[in-house]
Amino acid sequence: MKKLLFFCLIFTSLNQVYGARRITVAQDGSGNYKTVQEAVNAVKNNDAERTEIFVKKGTYKERIIVGLNKINISLIGEDVKNTVLVFDNYALRLDSAGVALGTARTASFYVYGSGFTAKNITFQNSAGPVGQALAIYIAGDRAAFFGCRFLGFQDTIYTNGHGAREYYQDCYIEGTTDFIFGAATALFDHCTIFCKKGGLYISAASTLDTTQYGYVFMHCTVTGNAPDGTFALGRPWRAYAKVVYLYCELGRVIMDAGWDNWRNAENEKTAYYAEYKNTGPGYRPDKRVAWSHQLNDKEARLYTKQQILNDWNPD
Repeated sequence: MKKLLFFCLIFTSLNQVYGARRITVAQDGSGNYKTVQEAVNAVKNNDAERTEIFVKKGTYKERIIVGLNKINISLIGEDVKNTVLVFDNYALRLDSAGVALGTARTASFYVYGSGFTAKNITFQNSAGPVGQALAIYIAGDRAAFFGCRFLGFQDTIYTNGHGAREYYQDCYIEGTTDFIFGAATALFDHCTIFCKKGGLYISAASTLDTTQYGYVFMHCTVTGNAPDGTFALGRPWRAYAKVVYLYCELGRVIMDAGWDNWRNAENEKTAYYAEYKNTGPGYRPDKRVAWSHQLNDKEARLYTKQQILNDWNPD
């Protein structure tokens, strides 16, 4: 009996040390909950310990909200292509009061709580090419995504956390127009950016003038099925937009000019758009707009993971 009690105490201690708290979601009833939202709701509010929500394969048609008090959640899918969180709202859809939803209310998945992590999950808005339709809306600080897919058309990812930090590693992101947009600092590391037919712009940053880093794409592959030379790397949603591509392979979909001023020449004085050691047929530094930058070696050294994320290590 004493030995049994000893091993139970050891097991409990290990669970505490390694943060082994785990919830399973399965549509067939074999887990703790059948929906992702139910699992999120079950997480203790403002818990300093991490909670892991394991999501079994399935297409979960839910509008999911990770609230401000739901912190330190890790959402892990069984298989990225077959673990899909999806909804189909879009900006012109009317709510119960007959009012158009607008962009911010269209997301399939909302992240407000800090310390959110997702791995092997597909986030999708299935509304189609009907205007703004978010797959995910992120406002919480320290949000990290590993091996995830983000599927949509216009406005796929909304990085709306002012001063917040986000990290994307080995992710697939697709869309048509402004499909990565918002004010947060976001590092895209070894991601695939897919430019779909019918689109024109990858990013629409609204970086604050007091923020050093906006969007940074490092070692990414930019490709797509859009016609050659039709996509800009970015345009400034707000005047002080900051977007930099380093060591990326740029496909034929990228236009020679590279960047767009969003029909406002004044943005050329404030937006900061730069590249460094990119490759591929879409990398034409001699053809870029005159107000963009090609970094020198000294300038490029400012773009490290540690510096961009302000000493936060998402690993």
